Amino acid sequence: MPAAARSRPLRFGAESGMGEQVRWLLKRNCSVTPRQMVGFYASLCAVSLVIAAGFWVQGATLVIPFTSVEVIALGIALALFARHAGDREDILLKGGRLTVECTSGATTQRAEFAQAWVLVEPVHDDGSLIELSGQGQHIAIGRYVRPELRCQLGDELRWALRRWQTGPVRGAQRDPAVEEKSEN
Repeated sequence: MPAAARSRPLRFGAESGMGEQVRWLLKRNCSVTPRQMVGFYASLCAVSLVIAAGFWVQGATLVIPFTSVEVIALGIALALFARHAGDREDILLKGGRLTVECTSGATTQRAEFAQAWVLVEPVHDDGSLIELSGQGQHIAIGRYVRPELRCQLGDELRWALRRWQTGPVRGAQRDPAVEEKSEN
């Protein structure tokens, strides 16, 4: 194997544990943390209720019920958004096993494959989700990767599955004679 292929960097994944495992963590791009969202909601509620109280003091009694409906509707919308803020796909290649966990809301789908038997294929075409299958299981990944980059994610997964079959990238002792025989 050429030196360039051995040292190929991972774009979507990260090697850890002295080269013993590779992890891909694909998740939603959330610009607001749950704590920030609660702070935003609380401040918006406070401002709306202060303004409504001012109008109520001046005699506009229907402002309070409409403001309450507005604040409750906003709370429901933010709760629905927050429910999926933690959605992710966690893929771990370790010890000859590929473990995939896809979390969407309160649902988690898990599949575990023997590394040597995993097939990595696009579901339909170049921009579609990537299907991992093997041993009677299948799971689709790549929801949180732009469609034009999913092909690269699939290539990286295929490369990592082949690469880590022979051992970790760093610290692995290889016999050049054995590598030369396997290439022929």
